[in-house]
Amino acid sequence: MTKTLLAEFTAREGAEDEVARLIGDYALKVRAEEGNLAFDVYTKAANPRAYWIFEVYRDEDAFTAHLNAPYGAPFNAALTPLIEEDASVLTFLDPLATRP
Repeated sequence: MTKTLLAEFTAREGAEDEVARLIGDYALKVRAEEGNLAFDVYTKAANPRAYWIFEVYRDEDAFTAHLNAPYGAPFNAALTPLIEEDASVLTFLDPLATRP
């Protein structure tokens, strides 16, 4: 089963350009991961400092590989002082079960 999540954070005022650069570089690396199926970066139309990142991984193993990628910790260390939250807020998603 795929592993799907939404990561959210808000760039601090004045850090918008640096956050955009960081997440842009990081997105290229994540999208190249073998088990990554989607890494779509959005900002809210009403608040362009607020980011939503929709992520989908092939399975739990692919998500674990993503978490252990060598560029993840440096990205998070660079991002944390530039955002309002203590860290990205992660919401794990399950598909809606539909009836046949």
